[in-house]
Amino acid sequence: MAEPSTAWKESIADDEAARHAGYARDFALIQATKSAKYGKGRALHRKQQLGLKGSFEVLDNLPRAARHGVFATPGTFDAWVRLSNGGPDRQADHKPDVRGFAFKLKGVSGPGALGSGPTEAQDFLLINHPAFAFAGADEFVGLAKHLVQGPGALLGYLIRRYGVFGAMRMMKRLGATFKRPFSGFATEDFHSAAPIACGPYAARVRLLAASSEPRPGASGDWSGDFMHRLAQGALRFELQLQFFVDEQRTPIEDASVDWPQDVAPYVTVGVLTLPPQDPSVPRGRELAAAIEAAAFDPWNALMDHRPLGEVMRARKVVYFQSQQGRR
Repeated sequence: MAEPSTAWKESIADDEAARHAGYARDFALIQATKSAKYGKGRALHRKQQLGLKGSFEVLDNLPRAARHGVFATPGTFDAWVRLSNGGPDRQADHKPDVRGFAFKLKGVSGPGALGSGPTEAQDFLLINHPAFAFAGADEFVGLAKHLVQGPGALLGYLIRRYGVFGAMRMMKRLGATFKRPFSGFATEDFHSAAPIACGPYAARVRLLAASSEPRPGASGDWSGDFMHRLAQGALRFELQLQFFVDEQRTPIEDASVDWPQDVAPYVTVGVLTLPPQDPSVPRGRELAAAIEAAAFDPWNALMDHRPLGEVMRARKVVYFQSQQGRR
């Protein structure tokens, strides 16, 4: 692997802190509205499909650029895994949605990404899209807070912001994003979509599917599909890093750009293994409840893996507000 560039940088606007505080208030309102309907829960990724345990193995002989943070030395970490639907509602699985695959490495030790002391965990939050639908947080927050008000409010917002023809293009783009077919949590690749640090480097994260074979009839019951596969044996997912090359082709601040693999190839750094387990027995239910109550946050991270870019910086403020809303 060629030596990646360390010439990446973040660009922080003067009004960013005020805007992000406003985003936190917007999502706090969404969260409170949905919690009044469904009970206490997250602003987004409210519906937990499964909470599972596993292990993560850091591989040996990694490229020098990858050997930072949790990837610095070969070893194994215990892991918690949370599979979820991305929306603020507890809707049926057959409805279009973004899907989330989050996992927490336990027993980590080192300075935390927030700069407030050491951390004992490293979280990776991944979705089934290689990039976000929007370049920055402002567009996403505007979409989210009007979407929960209904189709009419969303269309009005899009017309005011983009004009009639721009709104039509945006609706088409959103349709392509949310209606993208989903085959299951074991058969889809999951992505950080935005970069994190890897020591002095910047990289995006990808988790490769454990299987390439969708199961007929799985649609509409994603937890059932996953547990059916897990009953047959352990599931193994490869974790990969894709390193920053230059600002034009692998931008830090534009989260809508899918970094080209011919320019920035992925390198495998570890393997997440989920052993057979039964979430319906008392111990499995207790684990699922503990995972549901836990905070999964890209800023629950080592300083060596601090999140990068405006979308990630906005998540720092919004996720903290959401955690306060769940107490």
